[in-house]
Amino acid sequence: MRIGIVVDSACDLPADWLTAHEVKLLPVTVKIGQSQFVDMRDEGATLDFVESHVAGRHTAETAAFPADKIKALFLDELVIDYDYVFCLTVTRHRSQIHDNATHASFAILNEYRPIRAQAGCTTPFALRIVDSQQVFAGQGILPVEAVRLRDAGASAPEIRTRLEFLAERSYAYMVPRDLAYLRARIKHRGDRSVSMLAALIGSALDIKPVLHCHRGDTGPVGKIRGFEPAAERLFAFAVERVRAGLLTPTLCLSYGGDLAQMRALPGYAELVTACETHHVERFETVMSLTGIVNVGVGSLTIGFAAPPHAFS
Repeated sequence: MRIGIVVDSACDLPADWLTAHEVKLLPVTVKIGQSQFVDMRDEGATLDFVESHVAGRHTAETAAFPADKIKALFLDELVIDYDYVFCLTVTRHRSQIHDNATHASFAILNEYRPIRAQAGCTTPFALRIVDSQQVFAGQGILPVEAVRLRDAGASAPEIRTRLEFLAERSYAYMVPRDLAYLRARIKHRGDRSVSMLAALIGSALDIKPVLHCHRGDTGPVGKIRGFEPAAERLFAFAVERVRAGLLTPTLCLSYGGDLAQMRALPGYAELVTACETHHVERFETVMSLTGIVNVGVGSLTIGFAAPPHAFS
């Protein structure tokens, strides 16, 4: 069985890895004033756009890949190239893309038969939309595992069961560099999870929250004075999780800027050593433009799958 994997461009995995493993991309469009950028996970293009358009702007709008275009992608390519496709989306609590893909799936499954027949495919086509329940680096866990299982010869039901298991046990942690920017973006979206008072106090005292996403729910789990100390603590926490044992040998990191800046942060080298010692593969990438627009330039995220735990 030919198994395909699709992600949206909010998924923080390196573009060269996605290409090498033939993972298809549903792009997200970002609009700032008259400027528009289609996020195809091109790190250079993302950084150029950020430098030119994003800094200090809170009014950007993001648009999920629409249902009609998802339908066209599948019917034009994927129903011929594959027999079963997993479409792994950012948490439905933060984006319309899961609902768009679900809506498109009904039409896809109703219309694929003559297209496959014309291409000489006589077997049925199947599609599964999976809510990763994650954001940023946390969203990278499921595609990596899906590729590993597919390449190891696992069946579609085996992959589906494993992905659903991991979606419930994936975690993302983030330290924003600019709390005032984050608060402005949250207010623009109508989300009151970061109050004005917290933003003012945080800016005045340089206190950075550690934010957490699990099963689609997001919120603060800690606060540390200064971005570099907060990043160092987050790296140290990731080292603790690696040593305690992850559910997959995968750690994803993303940064809202040049990766050289992330790699120069205190604690990064210790995390690299821990991953190498415990045979955990690191995936490092510039954060998606969608992510940068929503949480600010210079934000740091880490994602992994693990047993229940608390940030300390």
